[in-house]
Amino acid sequence: MLDLNGHAALVTGSSKGVGRSIAEAYAQAGADVVVHGRAMSSEAQQVLDRCTAAGVKASFVAADLSGPTEQVVDRLFQAALKAQPNLDILVNNAGQNFDTSFEMMTHERFEKTMRLNVFSAYFLTQAFARRWIDQSVRGRVLFIGSINGRLAEPGCTAYDISKGAIEMMVRTLCVSLAPHNIRVNGLAPGLVRTAQTEFLDEMPTLTEWMLQHTPNAQIPHSDVCGPGAVYLVSDAAEHVHGHMLMIDGGMGIWQQPPPPDGSVTSAG
Repeated sequence: MLDLNGHAALVTGSSKGVGRSIAEAYAQAGADVVVHGRAMSSEAQQVLDRCTAAGVKASFVAADLSGPTEQVVDRLFQAALKAQPNLDILVNNAGQNFDTSFEMMTHERFEKTMRLNVFSAYFLTQAFARRWIDQSVRGRVLFIGSINGRLAEPGCTAYDISKGAIEMMVRTLCVSLAPHNIRVNGLAPGLVRTAQTEFLDEMPTLTEWMLQHTPNAQIPHSDVCGPGAVYLVSDAAEHVHGHMLMIDGGMGIWQQPPPPDGSVTSAG
């Protein structure tokens, strides 16, 4: 039931990180994949090579989704369909943290965050939904949120707000699209290892602190997101609508860990 043969997916922001892990997991499950990034790169080529090695078709499309939303979304939509006309899975993964302190936040930086993390996902979903409704396609949409959509992080106001918006977008678009046989769900990673978290290797004290705040005491590779992403767009999740799956080792439900000396076991 987790077989994605016969399906084709566009995964935005899939040349690296969580998007790469999802694209490769889809290919392993049998789906043809359209890989997306701002520009073709050696990293993107590696993803294409891994996907084609799984025996599926893999293509690359370029677009900077932090630019003017209407133009770049339409360009990406058209390019993706040219590469894979039968796309029936959309993964809105592209996103980034451009934050500075709240006091220093500028209109330009805040708007760039929202264009990339929120606006592009909303309108790209709209473009595909219109096509799928017109062609009676049972589409599947997956939004990639973050634990930052539920837990605030110092110095990340714009990013946190954008990921909170993703949480609600999963719910409200589910209500809009479920009557058209289009499923909308989300996946929210906690702290996982990607190129953006390589700093952890140089900061053992911070790493230990993060491990203490995760019930299973792990900071795994982003590949842990792949199986959940496959499930949510598979036939096995036929009756799963509007759900945000947390891939976070339990971090999002733990009020606070006990202190290192174990002197306090409960706040109550």
